[in-house]
Amino acid sequence: MTQPGWGLLFLGLLAMAHGLPRGNDLLNVCMDAKHHKIQPGPEDDLHRQCSPWKKNACCTADTSIAAHEDASPLYRFNYNHCGMMSPACKRHFVQDTCLYECSPNLGPWIRPVFSSWRRERVLNVPLCKEDCNQWWEDCRTSYTCKENWSKGWNWTSGINKCPVEAACHPFPVYFPTPASLCENVWSHSYTASSFGRGSGKCIQMWFDPAQGNPNEAVAKYYAFASAPGIFSWGASFPFLALTLLLLLWG
Repeated sequence: MTQPGWGLLFLGLLAMAHGLPRGNDLLNVCMDAKHHKIQPGPEDDLHRQCSPWKKNACCTADTSIAAHEDASPLYRFNYNHCGMMSPACKRHFVQDTCLYECSPNLGPWIRPVFSSWRRERVLNVPLCKEDCNQWWEDCRTSYTCKENWSKGWNWTSGINKCPVEAACHPFPVYFPTPASLCENVWSHSYTASSFGRGSGKCIQMWFDPAQGNPNEAVAKYYAFASAPGIFSWGASFPFLALTLLLLLWG
């Protein structure tokens, strides 16, 4: 390779490294999605199950109210698609919605997505084992017709209904384990963590705001533990492509 070629390669590598997300860039952020605020901040009037985030939230009061409604205006999603979901089960889905809409501590797991209604999503958020286990336990007697609730519904009526070929069964038929529920129901938004609450290594859907938000420390742990290095795969792929082009050019 010629000397100018090596110079271009070095400059390209520096520019690429400069653009990589760093630990602090992943903290206290809101994803670019349908109802999220641009930046987190106080929201004194968050509704019921969303209230733990009122000191610092990515959701508004209106979003928090809608999160508690059946077939809410947020996404027109009907949890009663196979008969009435038990209140014990539904409270977990409400809490899941509150976490998704309100938490500013999901930065390490935000990923770009090509969608008509959002530009970012979360992927593989490590959900504490107690939260995942209790979610599954409280939903065992409720019914559903699908294991992936992110796609494949019949939306012709304006709300989601089961596809014609999908039969309603108790949750354990589609979700035989707690991990299968937490990981599959929203296309791997969560991963079932082996860590428990208080470990500092898993995200809690449920927490007592009087004791502070434990997810702040968890986000910080993963932001710095998983911040991409310059030779991680995500960084090295464009580096290798640039190298190949310069080799061909030189």
